[in-house]
Amino acid sequence: MSPTSSRPDPVLLAATVGTGLLAGLYLAFDVGVMPALARRDDEAFVSTMRRVNDALDDSASFGALFLGVFVATGVAARRLRRAERCAAARRAGAAAVLYGLSIAVTIGANLPLNRRLRGAPVAASAAVTAARTAYERPWRTANAVRTAACLGALVLLGDAARRRAVSRAW
Repeated sequence: MSPTSSRPDPVLLAATVGTGLLAGLYLAFDVGVMPALARRDDEAFVSTMRRVNDALDDSASFGALFLGVFVATGVAARRLRRAERCAAARRAGAAAVLYGLSIAVTIGANLPLNRRLRGAPVAASAAVTAARTAYERPWRTANAVRTAACLGALVLLGDAARRRAVSRAW
C-alpha cells in the first residue's frame, strides 16, 4: 500500500458525504414528508410544497451542494484513475453517472413540476385539486428515482474509498 492510500482523499470524501446528504434529503421526502402531506387537504398540500420548494430553490448552499457533488465525484474518479486505482476509479465513475441521473431527473421532472405548482392557486378550489393531482404522483415517482440513484452512487463511492485504501492498480 502506498503512503497516500492510507489517508482519505478529501475530494472522494467530499463526494461521498455530499452524496449521502442528498440521498438523505431525497429519502426523507420519500418516507416522511410526502406521506405526511398525503394526509393533508389539497390547499395545505399545495401551500406547503410551494414553501418547501421556494426554500430549496432560494438556497445557495443547496445549489452549491447539488452541483458540487457532481463535480467532486467526477474529480474523484479522475484522481483515482491518475493514481492507478482502476477498480476504485470505475466505481467513482459509475457513481458520477448515477448522480448525473439524479440531476437529470431533478432538472427534467422535479423542477418543471415545482414551477407548475408555483403557479397554482392556493385557495381551496377545483384548480387546487387539479394542481395537486398533476403534481403529487409524478413528483413522488421522480423523487424515488433520484433517491435510488443517489443511494446507488453512495454505495459505489463508499466502495471506491474502500478499494482505494486497500488495493493497487490492476
